[in-house]
Amino acid sequence: MANAFFIARKTIKNHTNGGTVLMAATALALIVVNLPFLHDFYNGLWTHTIALRVGSFNLFSHHGNPMSIMDFINDALMAVFFFSVGLEIKREVLVGELSSFRQALLPIVAAIGGMLMPVGIFFLLGHGTDYAQGAAIPMATDIAFSLGVLAMLGKRVPIGLKIFLTTLAVVDDIGGILVIAVFYSGHIDYVSLLWAAGLLAVLIIGGIYGVHYKTFYVSLGILVWFLFLQSGIHPTIAGVLVAFCVPAKPVDAPKNYIKTIRKTIGNFSQEDEDKLENRGILSKEQTSWLKEIESASDKVISPLQDLEDSLHPVVNFMIVPLFAFANAGIWLGNVNVTDIFSGVSIAIIAGLVLGKFIGIFAFSWMCIKAKLAPMPEGSTWAQIAAVSVLGGIGFTVSLFIANLTFGEDVYLSQILNNAKLGILIGSFLAGFLGWLLLHLTLPKATEVRNEE
Repeated sequence: MANAFFIARKTIKNHTNGGTVLMAATALALIVVNLPFLHDFYNGLWTHTIALRVGSFNLFSHHGNPMSIMDFINDALMAVFFFSVGLEIKREVLVGELSSFRQALLPIVAAIGGMLMPVGIFFLLGHGTDYAQGAAIPMATDIAFSLGVLAMLGKRVPIGLKIFLTTLAVVDDIGGILVIAVFYSGHIDYVSLLWAAGLLAVLIIGGIYGVHYKTFYVSLGILVWFLFLQSGIHPTIAGVLVAFCVPAKPVDAPKNYIKTIRKTIGNFSQEDEDKLENRGILSKEQTSWLKEIESASDKVISPLQDLEDSLHPVVNFMIVPLFAFANAGIWLGNVNVTDIFSGVSIAIIAGLVLGKFIGIFAFSWMCIKAKLAPMPEGSTWAQIAAVSVLGGIGFTVSLFIANLTFGEDVYLSQILNNAKLGILIGSFLAGFLGWLLLHLTLPKATEVRNEE
């Protein structure tokens, strides 16, 4: 339990730090695309092609056609994002909040309600229209943005409430991954898919037989991604599947690691310590001892934990903000006010703001009242309601699904623009209302300080 608590706190810190950068990237995209002298540059930037060639082979190509920068961001960099999500899901299942059925049940049930209700509301408003296929857009919860809002309230937010929202968002990601895999795959090339399955089998066997080299999983993972790209199944799914193959067990036990450190440190004499104090050049023997410690450190941290920690700053501070900057640029010049209150925009806003709140809160209420799971520690029903509203911050995955739904057809460009507008407005409303409700229902900062 203590281990799961520590991991949850670390996850929350990682995502809240990235939330600020994500907000800044979104604001910058909206400003740049609507400045007359930068509008054409912004839109034209993403159409340039990108290549990584070895002879005639281009890794960044789909059936021989080079990727545009936008394709590279959405299909390649977002595969790294989903790889990171996959590592997080596996870790949560093994040692985190999803490792205990009773602990996991409430956020799982709440997440299911938070996915079903927005889809249902969107379907009711959009049934029979030319945007009906976008029903999955409002089902997502953006973990970075939502935890970023919680971070604004500091220590006033009980840790139980933070863990509830974090776990709910992780389960939500699983739902989004399944939707992408099932509904956003094109014509299947079974030869490429079989090759990818073969490489995944090699990765699984490598994990079983104790292959712990990160380069093994990353290099074969890139090949799996390329084969998925050619197969017709969305390549971001490859990131998740490869992540599930990465071993979570370290090569060496912590006990042996401690023994190695003590033994190696014992090699250093008092004379060595005096020399090292002056930052002198190490002898070959001293270098060998320190490298032994470094090698032991690599073996005591599992590849899963090491990759997850290494990827968090890259994903949170580079990939996701770049995705937001590329995809959140909404041209407001041809948007009418009526567009916000009609069509795909209002369907998404209603799904995110109302659907998420009703689904998360109602399913949580039923689960707790049926005594299937306890209330999050230190929280009240009013705070659960506020966090349910906060779950309506869709953003990253919502934008991703919107692009998959409407981005391929030039005739749907206006619908995509309006869908993005709905995502931004709905996410902003959910974030603001969630923050306001929490601000009103949480204990005051002075009360928290007195308790400490």
